[in-house]
Amino acid sequence: MSGVNGAAAGEPDGAAGGSDALAQGPKQDRSRATRRRLLAAAVACLADHGWHGSTVAVVAERAGVSRGAAQHHFPTREDLFTAAVEHMAEERSAALRCVLGGAGGAPGPARTHAVVSALVDLYTGPLFRAALQLWVAAAREEPLRGRVTALEARLGRETHRMAVELLGADESAPGVRETVQGLLDMARGLGLANLLSEDAPRRDGVVAQWSHHVHTALR
Repeated sequence: MSGVNGAAAGEPDGAAGGSDALAQGPKQDRSRATRRRLLAAAVACLADHGWHGSTVAVVAERAGVSRGAAQHHFPTREDLFTAAVEHMAEERSAALRCVLGGAGGAPGPARTHAVVSALVDLYTGPLFRAALQLWVAAAREEPLRGRVTALEARLGRETHRMAVELLGADESAPGVRETVQGLLDMARGLGLANLLSEDAPRRDGVVAQWSHHVHTALR
């Protein structure tokens, strides 16, 4: 009887434990989803409004959450935008991996043009605009400077490595490393120019010329 009673007594505890675990799962999922919305909203606000226009309240409203919920995840503005820097780096790295996975086809002028065009696209979209706002802010905001500098250095190395792989470049050959770096510098310059005026036809012409230059230099 004692064994039966013990088992019976243990069942509610086990059931309660299982219920708690089930409750925790959805709660954690909601928390992660809220955090992702806040980070995405922070990047979008930076791209659209710049550093000074991107307050915690503005980001929370854009994310569709209360300011209190935003401050629960990120107690200070610096916490929020430092995390947004990391989120941005992950998003840009994921975009590069998509380029790497999608650039099929045999080596040739068409593939080189596709790679150059894709790399330029990375520097003319909202992620680059947001990153630029953070660079400017980091020059004046000490809490951001170290994190932004370290992340951008890492991302720069990763971008260069992926560009080399996408292009099938042999960096042991003279001038190849400089050609790849020049390509990335050109793409960054087009991203800066795009902030002031959208001029797709001119950009397409530059991409076509650089694609020819890169293909000739690498082959």
